[in-house]
Amino acid sequence: MIKVGINGALGKMGRMLIGLIAESKDMVLASATEAKGTQGVGKKLSTLVPEAPAKVVLKDAYTGGADVVIDFSAHAASAALAQAMVEFNTPIVIGTTGLTPEEKQVVKEAALHIPILMAPNMSVGANVLFDIAAKTAKALGEDFDIEIIEAHHRFKKDAPSGTALEAARRVAEARGLSSKDFIYGREGETGARPQNQIAIHSVRAGDIVGDHTILFSCLGERLELKHQAHTRVAFARGALRAARWLIAQGPGIYGMREVLES
Repeated sequence: MIKVGINGALGKMGRMLIGLIAESKDMVLASATEAKGTQGVGKKLSTLVPEAPAKVVLKDAYTGGADVVIDFSAHAASAALAQAMVEFNTPIVIGTTGLTPEEKQVVKEAALHIPILMAPNMSVGANVLFDIAAKTAKALGEDFDIEIIEAHHRFKKDAPSGTALEAARRVAEARGLSSKDFIYGREGETGARPQNQIAIHSVRAGDIVGDHTILFSCLGERLELKHQAHTRVAFARGALRAARWLIAQGPGIYGMREVLES
């Protein structure tokens, strides 16, 4: 049995993961941690939720048996957790987005010692979309404009989504472009659309779990690629698949592409 630790256990993703682990035939919950002061700590999950990230608690929670930790918390917590897992030699799957350049550097340094998997979107379908979008961008060529539209629930704190940014990065790479060619929304008299521009638009409304559309259009035709997450189960199942794969890897930073290609 694979022993799994969940960081961010009282969040929507944390609860989903705990439920799926309970139904799994090859996994067991080793620990469930949350930030100190989080509502429900010590109550809703009883003693399974120590008050992280105090080092002694992390040691008790994670080195007490976890083979891998899955983190869906907050970007600052993810970086701190990556550092802590080096000491305990525990692989970590990070599904949190919005890490600052400094936090990404912390994770990169931790990956010199332990395997770390980071992905802006853990769903299998979304990661297949990235590959299809890159191939489509290359095949269609410069005649086709690229616009990316992402929609999420009203509570999402960052924009654009990590998934939209990853999609933009992948199609830009296929077209020989870079992040310098990205724009984020439009306003005012913007003039004619430049040929080598990738636009990203964000929608925040209601309880939308996650919609991403990549639009390719030229004069005369249009092609759209779309992924919709109906529930967070898609992300949770992908994270568990990533965890199963990661425990067999050596130190380094990995993504869902490696998981799906294995």
